[in-house]
Amino acid sequence: MKSTTAKKEGSVKPAPASRKRVKQAEPNKEAIKESNKKPNKETNKTVRSPSPAKASAPRKRKRSAKGQAGTRLRSLLKAALFAAAVATLWLGWLFMQINQYKPPAPIPQADAALVLGAALWNDKPSPGLQERLDGALRLYKQGKVKRIIVSGGLDHNGSTLTEAEGMRRYLLAKDVPGSRILLENAARSTYENVLLGSAVASKQGIESVIIVTHEYHAARAKDIAAFINDREYYVYGVKSKVLSAAYHESRETAAFAKWKLDELLMLIGLRDTGGV
Repeated sequence: MKSTTAKKEGSVKPAPASRKRVKQAEPNKEAIKESNKKPNKETNKTVRSPSPAKASAPRKRKRSAKGQAGTRLRSLLKAALFAAAVATLWLGWLFMQINQYKPPAPIPQADAALVLGAALWNDKPSPGLQERLDGALRLYKQGKVKRIIVSGGLDHNGSTLTEAEGMRRYLLAKDVPGSRILLENAARSTYENVLLGSAVASKQGIESVIIVTHEYHAARAKDIAAFINDREYYVYGVKSKVLSAAYHESRETAAFAKWKLDELLMLIGLRDTGGV
C-alpha cells in the first residue's frame, strides 16, 4: 500500500504552479496589438522636431535682405563713380576749350564790334570791363570796325546806370562819336548779350560782328554765337592784366557747363530761346 501510494504521490505533476509561471511569462498579445494600432502621441510630440531647413529659413531671409541692400548700395556707388568720372572728363574738356582759344589772325574786317557787358563800379566800368572796352576801341581806331555795340542791362550792385550806358559814357570820354555807339540795355547773361546785341545789329543793317570779351570768356561766347548763327561772327578775346586767371577760368568752366545744358534744353524745346 505504501509503495502504491508513493508511486501515486511521485507521479503527481505540479501543473498548477507551472501553468501559473507560464502565464506570467507569456507576452500580452492584445496589448501589443493595441499599441500597434494606437501610436503614442506623447512620444511623437517630444521626438518630432522642426527640420533643419525650416529652422534656418528665417535666418536665410534676413541674410538675403541684407545682401540685396548691399547689392543696391554697390550699384549706386558704381553709378555715382561713373557719373563723377564722366562729369570730370566733360569739365576737363570744357576747361581745355577755354584755354585753347586763340584770337583770329589777322583780325578780320567787320561792320561792328559787340562788347559783352560786365560790372560797373559806382556807375563806371570796372577795371575788367575797361579792358574789353579798350579792346573794342583798338579795333575801331585800327579801322577794323565802324561802329561799337555795347550790351548789358542794369546790374544789381547798386548801380543806377545800365552796363551799356556806363560803357557808352566811357567810350564818349575816349573820343568815340555818339553816332558810332549803339546801346543794348536789357541783357542779363552772355547768351542775351549776343542774342539781343544781334537784334540791335539787325535793325542797323549790320551783317558781320566781332564779339569783344576776355580770353577766358571767348570760347563760350563763340559757342553761343554759333548756336544763334544769324550772321557772321568773330570773337576777339583780350588778355586780362587785372583779373585772376585761375579764379575766372574755373568759374568760366562751370558757366560753360551750364550753357551747354541750357543749349540742350533749348534744342529739345524745354527752354525758351528768348533768353537764359
